[in-house]
Amino acid sequence: MSDGKLIGTVVDEIAFDVERGKIWEFARATFTTDPVHTDADAARAAGFDDLPATPTHVVVVGHWRDQRAFVDRLGLALERVVVGSVRWQYLRPLRAGDSLRAVRRVVGDERRDGKRGGSMRVVTLETEYVDATGAPVVRQRDVLIERGKSA
Repeated sequence: MSDGKLIGTVVDEIAFDVERGKIWEFARATFTTDPVHTDADAARAAGFDDLPATPTHVVVVGHWRDQRAFVDRLGLALERVVVGSVRWQYLRPLRAGDSLRAVRRVVGDERRDGKRGGSMRVVTLETEYVDATGAPVVRQRDVLIERGKSA
């Protein structure tokens, strides 16, 4: 399905808290060397009121999403899907104590001819993360590519 009917559709909405312990764990797991993400004193000395999350911390929202329902809703064959790109725009740093709501919607859905023959489906998603006041914090743009069926 890539008839454009899904454009504008909200595919999921997730609420999650940015937790100090999870910031620390994520920073350690990703080998982050800047102590502002693991040491509250270093964070305060750098001007933060608490630990700021690492730039890719928002990927943890995937643990709360029902990925199978998401793929089914878009009509994608998961075994043929690759991530074309992911981009984030930060409007302010994520901080320990933030309560965020992430709304992901379809903003593009098209079929393209492949360079080696066949076709592919390109689905573009945008997720807006807002804080408890409703202020936008992060915008994420994902491009998913579903390769055509093998001959």
